[in-house]
Amino acid sequence: MGETGLVLETLLFDIRDNIARITLNRPEAANTLDAQMAADFLAIADVCDGNPDVRAILISATGDIFCAGGDLKSFQAYGDKITDAIGELLDSFHAALVRFVEMDAPIITAVNGIAAGGGLAFVTMADYVLGGEEKASFVSAFTAAGLSPDSASTYYLPRLIGLRRAQELLITNRRISAAEAADWGLITRAVPGATLMDEAEAVAAKIATGATRAMGGAKKLLRASSANSIQEQTDLERATFQEVTTTQDSREGITAFIEKRKPAFTGK
Repeated sequence: MGETGLVLETLLFDIRDNIARITLNRPEAANTLDAQMAADFLAIADVCDGNPDVRAILISATGDIFCAGGDLKSFQAYGDKITDAIGELLDSFHAALVRFVEMDAPIITAVNGIAAGGGLAFVTMADYVLGGEEKASFVSAFTAAGLSPDSASTYYLPRLIGLRRAQELLITNRRISAAEAADWGLITRAVPGATLMDEAEAVAAKIATGATRAMGGAKKLLRASSANSIQEQTDLERATFQEVTTTQDSREGITAFIEKRKPAFTGK
């Protein structure tokens, strides 16, 4: 239990300095995703969603593996009940993913080791991703286990890296390094592993002092851009711009620019 009041079995979670820190914490099981982790992740989404104290979200992991995907041992244990059990797990995990993506607070993910299968969701859902140069790597792994992709991978991968590269990752399960992932646009930057968390904390701290609702508007517009016509997108831009002008941060940002000083944003 932390200051949030949640009791979690698979994740560490706290909110400090306007940063919600979520740490995958099943190192003995390669931080794989099971039903409990999906439930814990959804519980955290409930706390973060609409919380004015959360202006940035930082996701990381304990141990040497970021997330090896789904917990196949738990899947096997379901036996003949696997279809319904997996459906319930994915209902929770997907609901949490959508909730986090639609929050104003930007998501920063720090990948310290392999991110595989469903573990890629913590990468693709994020707005800023750092990967440790020496140990971070990325692989789909779904079809290698006789499973089809989930966790929004078929939504995000074509948008982030293009259809051809998404097809390669999802069909051949080729593992790519942090450097290649950065070159492809799957992650933002590859950094030395020794400085990974320091750099991730610095990014989160900077974002947490920004105009949170304006950044949320930018996130919403980017999500809509690939499906909208130019007319629909510019209409949405207009509506979002007008909405953001009602915020305190908008007034502060304009005033600070005119007064040639650094703005003091509050996220309101």
